[in-house]
Amino acid sequence: MIDPLLLAMAGPNDLWYTLPLVIAVSLVYAATRHEQTGLILRHAVETAARIAGFMLIVFVILWLITWWIR
Repeated sequence: MIDPLLLAMAGPNDLWYTLPLVIAVSLVYAATRHEQTGLILRHAVETAARIAGFMLIVFVILWLITWWIR
């Protein structure tokens, strides 16, 4: 169950903005490192996975903190 306080800060529809943001950041970061399209796409996918994993870890930590405080 998601905490209502978390939903009040960022509605569920606001979370869809993270998907294009993660894609754009990972593509730009990969394009600054490589020149070939294949390498850019591979690096962008790896970077997007790292960003999404980091965001998931932060979400779980914050969720556990709010659960523990209750």
